[in-house]
Amino acid sequence: MTRDIWASWLLERRSGGDPEVAERVRKELHPIRDRVLDGARLGSNDRLLDVGCGDGLIAFGALERGQPEVIFSDVSQDLLDTCRHAATELGVAERCRFLRASADDLGGLAGGCVDAITTRSVLIFVPDKAQAFREFWRVLAPGGRVSIFEPINRYFCDADGRLPPAYDTRPIQDLAARVSSIYRQVHPPGASPMMNFDERDLLAAAELAGFSEIHLYLDIDVQSTEPRRWEHFYRSAPNPLAPTLEEALHQALTPTEIDRYVEHVRPLGESGAGTTRRAAVYLSAIKRA
Repeated sequence: MTRDIWASWLLERRSGGDPEVAERVRKELHPIRDRVLDGARLGSNDRLLDVGCGDGLIAFGALERGQPEVIFSDVSQDLLDTCRHAATELGVAERCRFLRASADDLGGLAGGCVDAITTRSVLIFVPDKAQAFREFWRVLAPGGRVSIFEPINRYFCDADGRLPPAYDTRPIQDLAARVSSIYRQVHPPGASPMMNFDERDLLAAAELAGFSEIHLYLDIDVQSTEPRRWEHFYRSAPNPLAPTLEEALHQALTPTEIDRYVEHVRPLGESGAGTTRRAAVYLSAIKRA
């Protein structure tokens, strides 16, 4: 079965095709889901719009909390179909609506038709984030709330837009620089929607759209990497637009160089001898009457 890039990444390439990793990642996302839903301050009769629903992490979490109606919205028809099937299996399909739309164009929804909006790692893919906030404002009823989570990939970049490596690649710096350049071509600093914004830009966009009672929290985590089985780590991609490590190596290196790269990095990945750096924002706001 051929899926679009969004569904392919969420359902397979994110975990490298490892079901155990996929389940662990999903469980690790539950605290984010709960914090986003808490930020939306849902009432018992509120209608929720989950923008960029993906595989339904937040939307199904809202249904578990008893929300009477949830709109699943995503640019990926494959993911909407996945969520629709899951809703049927869970017996909650009658409380669900499915809408194919991008965050910056919710034209399929009338103004003031929802009481709350949630997103998780969605605006990071949207070039015009200010327009997305204007759309959120438009479709929210007076008194409606928006609650979002967004990674800030730019946070750890140096002056040239380079991110620090997760593992110590100094002994193979000549190879690592060429592999890193593959990912920089996909997400050029200052140009890619994933790399050209920070928490201040999101705050400004929310204010300019008309939101008030804005609360923003910047979370920073620097910690040891988890041990990974190499065959799945090798075949995983950091985001839907990026190649897997295997694909990047074959683009950047010769077979002999790939062997040298793997010989150095594989034991580091399998033992968890690296550092993970993450920065992310939680933002909630209200549309005042």
